[in-house]
Amino acid sequence: MNLRIFPILLACALAAHVAHAAPLDVASGAQTCALNIKPRTQEYPWMSIGRWQRMHEDQLALADKGDVDLMFIGDSITEGWPRAIWDANFGAYKAGNFGIGGDNTGNVLWRLQDKRMAKLRPKAIVLLIGVNNLGLCGEKPEQIFSGIEAVVAALRKQYPAARVLLNAVLPTGELAASERRQNVVTLNKMVATLDDGRHVVFRDYGASFVRPDGSIATDIMGDHLHLTQKGYVIWADVMLPDVQALMK
Repeated sequence: MNLRIFPILLACALAAHVAHAAPLDVASGAQTCALNIKPRTQEYPWMSIGRWQRMHEDQLALADKGDVDLMFIGDSITEGWPRAIWDANFGAYKAGNFGIGGDNTGNVLWRLQDKRMAKLRPKAIVLLIGVNNLGLCGEKPEQIFSGIEAVVAALRKQYPAARVLLNAVLPTGELAASERRQNVVTLNKMVATLDDGRHVVFRDYGASFVRPDGSIATDIMGDHLHLTQKGYVIWADVMLPDVQALMK
């Protein structure tokens, strides 16, 4: 592990009182993913370990070049930006995409500790992470928050000159009353406390993706989780003013 990052991650782990070296039983309330700092070990039909490793290596090669002023990092929602929408909104900012589908907070923490990632000198960082801790790991909001908190701390430690645009976890699940959606609401209330008014700016754009009754339409999120092209247009429209402000 990169020794510059280890102390702050350890502090976050101790503060949360839930860090473990390996996944444990979710039903017991033990940590499974949030602070379990390791690469991807789970094969998915839509993401093999080999593809995950290739994506990570490609992103390290991008970091080696160092020409990234605006850094996006997260999971599949970040990975999935359509090229035309990305270029139209962020192309002028030397933007780099460090999203990998299926990643949880522990995976992102592992990726960040690579010494090649330290070569980056972003001016601003867009972070969206946590939904896979909920959907794939089955973690509770309190557990997920400890992971998001650790990722923010790692970004601040690794890139002290950068300002972090911390996205609330986007709404997921078709109906507002669903347990998953309510867990996201609970989680985002905690995540909002990480906004320090200067280095970390929290924004909840969730209301832009839902109908007046709180439900999610499939033309915005086809599976009530991943954004469609229309969904990415919405995200870009609501987020761009904040990106522009942070890049100044």
